[in-house]
Amino acid sequence: MALDLDKFFQASNPAKTLDVSKTEDQKYYIDLSSVRGGKVIEELKRTIARLSPELATSQLFTGHVGCGKSTELLRLKMELEKEGFHVIFFESSRNLDMGDIDVTDILLEIARYVSAEMEKMTIKLQPQGFKALLQGVADVLKNIDFAAEATLPGMEVSASTEGEFSLSVGIGKITAKTKDSPNLRSQLRQYLEPRTNMILAAINQDLLDPANQQLKQLGKKGLVVIIDNLDRVNSSLSPTGRPQPEYLFIDRGEQLNKLKCHVVYTLPLGLIFSNELGQLINRFSVEPKVLPMVPVQFRDGETCEPGLSLLRQAVLARAFPDFTDTERLGLVTEVFDNLATLDRMCRTSGGHLRQLMVLLRSCLEKQDPPLTKETLERVITQRRHQQTRAIDQEEWDLLRQVAKNNSVTGESGYQTLLRSMFVFEYRYQDMFQDDVWFDINPILKEAKEFTT
Repeated sequence: MALDLDKFFQASNPAKTLDVSKTEDQKYYIDLSSVRGGKVIEELKRTIARLSPELATSQLFTGHVGCGKSTELLRLKMELEKEGFHVIFFESSRNLDMGDIDVTDILLEIARYVSAEMEKMTIKLQPQGFKALLQGVADVLKNIDFAAEATLPGMEVSASTEGEFSLSVGIGKITAKTKDSPNLRSQLRQYLEPRTNMILAAINQDLLDPANQQLKQLGKKGLVVIIDNLDRVNSSLSPTGRPQPEYLFIDRGEQLNKLKCHVVYTLPLGLIFSNELGQLINRFSVEPKVLPMVPVQFRDGETCEPGLSLLRQAVLARAFPDFTDTERLGLVTEVFDNLATLDRMCRTSGGHLRQLMVLLRSCLEKQDPPLTKETLERVITQRRHQQTRAIDQEEWDLLRQVAKNNSVTGESGYQTLLRSMFVFEYRYQDMFQDDVWFDINPILKEAKEFTT
């Protein structure tokens, strides 16, 4: 069968998140857990599924942006639903400003998605505490912005028409109004911050407790909320003077851990290397789960054939989703001039899935298949030039240390390298070895600034 170039081009979109609950996306999905140091998603699922339904859990999940966390969390959603849970998954970055976020923003967003889902299922809730809280919010907004309505759409309530109240619409209106206005956001937080415990109580009593009870009456095991993209929270200082990630997950982690349902939070990778990691673990009583890169070579520089083999399949599955692994390898010359070019692309990606798709898409933009080594090298050179422009001399020195020692400390400079995806973390486990190491992004290793 000839390569369908249009579908291949669409499937190579670096921004596409695979949702394995969809039949079409299942064809593109490659399970990489065998070369990532363990089955992280299975560990998250086991913690939720094996506990008594009355117990709630808060779990933490992290990794580099673009390494495949969202895809894996959607797989977790699907597997928990098979176990009988009702799972709500949402991307926090859709409605919240990642450069300016507070605990009350996260709590209200959870309340919005849970209430919207319950309304969709026609599960009756009586959020009395939220009614008073949101009317107070409406009054605050009106005092700040005289164009604001005293009662926000979706919040209309009368003694005889309880059913007219829509909590999700009311919170959505607040979020939309404050997202693009730092002044409104600041004033609103001054109102909400002293009422954080009241918000928590309202979420638990008005939403989560009745939702769990009614879901169980429908035969469900309970409610799970998965909050994606909180790993993108900016590291800028919060009003308290602490970096936002530390403020949210350490200073305020105890409150995030008080929700009466299973919650999975994504969090910035840099927190794993913070001096406050012990406090983070104490706040949530769990260690964060890390999704590492797919290794293309081991610590000693030897090729990691299992990792390289799976990355080949991640590319070829985009071209031939309906074929077996063996059949795809037999068709490699329909996509590349030879297998060595595909391997060069996989090695240069460093096992970072989005970088792999960026390289593939960039080649497809320049040339129809079969893609040649010359085209790939031009793309690699361009990509390297883009990344090296952001690296100063001090960071080059740190990169040389990482390459030499295969380790990273908690120093802020190293955290910058991780956040900028100049350094990758790898974990590999089999019957012969169990290793964790760091290495620099392979695309930087051939830069003249690194080699001189």
